[in-house]
Amino acid sequence: MDRNRIVVEAEGVRKRFMGATVLDDVNLRISLGDRVAMMGPNGAGKTTLVRCMLGFYHIDGGSIRVAGHDPVTERVEVLRHVGFIPQLPPPVKLTLGELLNFVERSSGTPAEAIAQKAREMELDIIKHRQKPFFKLSGGMKQKLLIAIALARKSRLLVFDEPTASLDPRAREHFYELLQGIDYEHAAIYITHRAEELAGLVNREITMDLGKVVLDERV
Repeated sequence: MDRNRIVVEAEGVRKRFMGATVLDDVNLRISLGDRVAMMGPNGAGKTTLVRCMLGFYHIDGGSIRVAGHDPVTERVEVLRHVGFIPQLPPPVKLTLGELLNFVERSSGTPAEAIAQKAREMELDIIKHRQKPFFKLSGGMKQKLLIAIALARKSRLLVFDEPTASLDPRAREHFYELLQGIDYEHAAIYITHRAEELAGLVNREITMDLGKVVLDERV
């Protein structure tokens, strides 16, 4: 195995909240080219695992590396390689124009590249440039976050129920964008709609009670 292609490596990962085990000895490798549908019931540990990958949580045992870096001690470096779409958009008070300028300065992603991805999802950023992000509709917020993630050309794309706030037409545009990604990357889709990802994923991981109970190629 070419270790340079490994994007996520988790070994014996354990996490507890309030005395309850949420992640129980999770072992996982995700490499460039993997398109993973991560499934399982609520409380299975899916979102917790992703948040540990992003450095939001400290793990209680084991190790995680993302693009070869520790998500907690090297979080800035890890986030350089990750495009993350949360299920619930953050309460950002910046206007859309200010947000695009911030992303451009902090990541080097041209604001126009983000605006183009947004247009492909029928969101006109220029029209709403002065509007605060938190005042957008749920669907508009999700479209903009998707546009930012895709425009950054991250090595790892992580989507937590990315279509939850999208109408059917917007979902169709979203899947078209994913099919059109033209660079090598890995992707994780936390989803309850595996059927919608048919043709987009090549691997399915199912979690339950904090464990990976199924990991297979499709």
